[in-house]
Amino acid sequence: MPDLRENAYTVVESTTHSIAVDILTSPSANIGTLFVSSGEGTYFVQALSDTNRNDYGIVDFETLVGLEGVGIANVVANREEVVGWGESKKLRSVVTYDDGSSWRPLTPPETKLDGDDWSCDTSDPAACSLHVHSVTTPHNYGRVFSSTAPGYVMAVGSVGANLLPYEDCDTFLSTDAGLTWRMIQEGAHKYEFGDQGSILVIADDEEATDHVHYSYDGGATWNQLDLGTTVRALVLTTIPDSTSQKFVLLGTSPRRESEGGRHAMIFLDFAPLQHRQCTEKDFERWYARSSEGKECLMGHKQWYKRRKLDALCYVGNKFEDPVGHEENCPCTEEDYECDFNYVRQDGECVAVGPEAVPAGTCNRKDDQYLGSSGFRLIPGNTCDRSKGVNLDEQVMKPCSAARPENGKPSHVVHEFNTIISQHQYFPLSETMLLQLADGTVWQSSNEGFSWKQRTESDTFLGVVMHAYSPDRAYLITTGRKVYHTTDTGRSWNDITLPMDPNNLGIQILDFHPTKPDWLIFTGSEGCDSTISQNCKAVAYYSTDHGRRWKKIEEYVRTCAWARDARLKIDEREIICESYKNKKGSQNGGDYNPIELIAGSNWYSKKIKLFDSVVGFASFSEYLLVAQLNEMAGTLTLQVSLDGYRFAEGQFPPSMRIDNRAYTILESSTDSVFLHVTMNSAANKEWGTIFKSNSNGTYYGLSVEYVNRNSAGYVDFEKMIGLDGIAVINVVANPAEADISGKKKIQTRITHNDGGTWKPMTPPAKDSLGQGYDCSSTSCSLQIHGYTERRDPKATYSSPSAVGLMLAVGNVGEDLAPYTDSDIFLTRDGGFTWEEVHKDAHMWEFGDSGSVIVLVNDEEPVDHVLFSTDEGLTWNEYAFGETLRVKSIQTVPQDTSRRFILLGNRPGEAGKSVLVHLDFSAITQQKCVLDIQDPNHDDFELWSPSEGRDETCLFGRQTLYHRRIREKNCYVGEVVEQPKSIVRNCTCTASDFECEFNYYRDKSGRCVLVEGAAALTLDTSEEQCDGYTTSWYERTAYRKIPYSSCEGGERPDRGKQHACPGLIGGGGLGGLFWGSVAILPFACAGVAGWWWFTKGGRPGAIRLGDHRAFGGDNGSGFLHTIASVPYFLVGVSQAGWAWVTRKVPFLDGLFTRSEPYRQVPIDDDAEILGGYEDD
Repeated sequence: MPDLRENAYTVVESTTHSIAVDILTSPSANIGTLFVSSGEGTYFVQALSDTNRNDYGIVDFETLVGLEGVGIANVVANREEVVGWGESKKLRSVVTYDDGSSWRPLTPPETKLDGDDWSCDTSDPAACSLHVHSVTTPHNYGRVFSSTAPGYVMAVGSVGANLLPYEDCDTFLSTDAGLTWRMIQEGAHKYEFGDQGSILVIADDEEATDHVHYSYDGGATWNQLDLGTTVRALVLTTIPDSTSQKFVLLGTSPRRESEGGRHAMIFLDFAPLQHRQCTEKDFERWYARSSEGKECLMGHKQWYKRRKLDALCYVGNKFEDPVGHEENCPCTEEDYECDFNYVRQDGECVAVGPEAVPAGTCNRKDDQYLGSSGFRLIPGNTCDRSKGVNLDEQVMKPCSAARPENGKPSHVVHEFNTIISQHQYFPLSETMLLQLADGTVWQSSNEGFSWKQRTESDTFLGVVMHAYSPDRAYLITTGRKVYHTTDTGRSWNDITLPMDPNNLGIQILDFHPTKPDWLIFTGSEGCDSTISQNCKAVAYYSTDHGRRWKKIEEYVRTCAWARDARLKIDEREIICESYKNKKGSQNGGDYNPIELIAGSNWYSKKIKLFDSVVGFASFSEYLLVAQLNEMAGTLTLQVSLDGYRFAEGQFPPSMRIDNRAYTILESSTDSVFLHVTMNSAANKEWGTIFKSNSNGTYYGLSVEYVNRNSAGYVDFEKMIGLDGIAVINVVANPAEADISGKKKIQTRITHNDGGTWKPMTPPAKDSLGQGYDCSSTSCSLQIHGYTERRDPKATYSSPSAVGLMLAVGNVGEDLAPYTDSDIFLTRDGGFTWEEVHKDAHMWEFGDSGSVIVLVNDEEPVDHVLFSTDEGLTWNEYAFGETLRVKSIQTVPQDTSRRFILLGNRPGEAGKSVLVHLDFSAITQQKCVLDIQDPNHDDFELWSPSEGRDETCLFGRQTLYHRRIREKNCYVGEVVEQPKSIVRNCTCTASDFECEFNYYRDKSGRCVLVEGAAALTLDTSEEQCDGYTTSWYERTAYRKIPYSSCEGGERPDRGKQHACPGLIGGGGLGGLFWGSVAILPFACAGVAGWWWFTKGGRPGAIRLGDHRAFGGDNGSGFLHTIASVPYFLVGVSQAGWAWVTRKVPFLDGLFTRSEPYRQVPIDDDAEILGGYEDD
């Protein structure tokens, strides 16, 4: 059971034999996970994920009265979109008949009330089932669905893919405990059961009514009872056990009809309608069923005496609940569920780790013990094992596979007869997939503790993880069948591709960031032979997860969704690199230009963006295109924020990228880092990193001579969790290396997002307490970068351990060979470092940094090293095999204490060995985080500014929680960082970077690039937004967009000037502002039409509010005025002359001579038009 947070779990309706607990797993979205306990209430297993909750902790789950193990719940079908994008919840209803062991959708009625068909296909439960409003939004008093009336269930809901709003729903009834349903009234109604279900009463719950409806035959027919007054129903109720024929309706009378008061209480008595009490012949046996023909429920037949639907009598027996009767059934597989410490995989229960055994059971290594079979009888199930299957009978197991005593790690070794070519974890999951070189795929649902081969009859080309939906993966076969999972591998289904997957090196599947079911597939036709004359790639899209495919385009190099996680443009836009000449073979040697085509509405409306491109990429909030200028044979970088309008990336004149390769580097701070190769000769590769402004169009020099390799990868890595910190390696001897081919590498680090780069401060002593043999001023810490990393998944830092980094390196003037290097660690984001172990090792973080594991990758080893105090001390654990380890892995979030080693035995390069390492037993003490009493818990509040001269990072001091280094405890779930900004700091030099066409010289000053022209000094239109009284001339510096510093040193401000035209100031008067305020209404249609149809040439990019700190929504009066220039820019040729003739003083008001075009939202919100001087 996951670690609970205080006030984050709800004990929901439970049975006498188990406890049901819903744990809040997504606090921001009120989404939980339901767990059900064993009979003792001590061990819990997961029953249902993504349960719906409200702000009060109420969970959409309710059991049916008198029926053991039967309950109805609502789940959030779009959890990823709700949590990640803040979308509204889409709820779906499910029902269980085995106390949460399995769930299924509610079967919808065959037709509507009037006999019409539903708008969806009722044979497809995923797209068409019944969904009902539940306990989080109650509309009546008491229980929501059922009463003591055996088998009767009523609900307000809708039929479709998900639940509609209450006012759009209808009223439904089931007389067989939710197995089948029928609509009984259109519209939402309040409902109540009476006389053990012999009478049903409903009242309109959408508007005021003067009547109610009642039924004596189980809802087959309904009669109307006039109330004599009109009321808006508030409560319809009867006695709690629903055994009476008398009801009370509470309501509010419309104002025009109320005389003595607006509130009304109406007493409804149906007793006079039936004159005789039911006798034995009026009753029948009603059996609870989980499906047609299956009368065994929770291991027994459960039946009640229930009045026949056509019997004209009343039950009576007020305050006497119906008596249930049970007859035990033989046990079947459905009567069992996975035991504690086991999870379901392909119908089997597999262990998630070593099993705990009673003390004294295993005294010798070759002993055996009686352990769990993996199954347990569902708590409360009464089936007869002697007459059926007995799946929970304990089995003998070797003690070597048992969980070790507390304080010791454990391991399991798995051998594979071929090379492991790919390994992937599902994000946020313990499930992983292996692809082997022989085309087989293996799955583990317990972090590598055990493995099972997937579909032995298929050969797989690859494993593709969904880029945005963490629960989905795709197994590509050699044919047209693709296996896919939507629940992290718990179940697999298959879809059929419209053609064979391509063998052209083109990405086979592309995924949509907000619509998990939207896919783009690229196959190939006629490409089986290298000399084929008609080889072509063909792209298709699907909006229903591969059930139906529609053709996009043929002769393409790639097609992809234009939208990215932060590039929030039209969801239906598809962008394709499409060959201009659609004939012959696209693999032929003849030159065939590749056009970039954007197609809106699923590519039905196509626009050619560029005549010839090298490639494009959606990156953060940017769409970047490498445009090929065919006549000149040069490249141009084009940037867009909307997928249609582009601006050319501007570089200093001496550093253009016309004929140079470039690599787009990661960024999360509202700018693009671009590595441009300046030397591509073998063993001499290096380049320059440029950093853009916030809309990706102006690129300034950040740092030169950055190391790269022949594949184009760059020694550049950002720290995870702390924005603006990055590490690079530079070539310190470019002139010498250009001749000798021997590069001297040095490491640099930035703490202001590339504004400045500094050597890394070395520790004073090594891990043995000895000083370093390097005393010159150029001595610093040098570390091996990304280009040398054997495993690209191994990063310096961890997503769950803020501030923690590990690296292999040395202290000296330049980087030593890998085999001469040692292990270094920082706890403060790279400000200070310490050597923690000798010799080079691979590393992995576990449990948010509470466990660090090292393994020597220089030679075969039979052990690992682990530390529970972030490198202060190390322990050795032998795993019994001598392996050449190639990789060490854990779950992507680094929150587990289980790891896997991948490698091979010496001399067996064609085979693979996987070692599962489990450190869960080394401590059972859970770390305590107590925000109310921080001095007595296991965490400390830490700021990156501690222990150094620079007190702030990005102009603010921020606090984070981190585990106290010496505490012997485990963290468990990810610690939610408060990221509380203690204060915004005074601006210092570190909050500024060089302006466009400037670079930092050796002294650290920003100087103009030789031969380049500075941007205009006039920034009035950028800074004067109607509120600001003055503007400052542009300088050689600009403020880093991500910085929130205030006041202090401002090298980005030159001479000060008063803003023109300020209201109430010495500028334009009230008549001007009145004219401008009216002008948009007169010209909005013309200007908007002209701008978007004729004026929207490449170069028009608009940036929204600053994403780092929120922004003004621009709804005020002055924001409306400020937006006028944007709409009128495109009218310059057609409509502006007419406007200036009518309002002469406007002529020249919006004339701009500098390259920037500003909408004054914040310091970095640009609209760029053209780049040529007017």
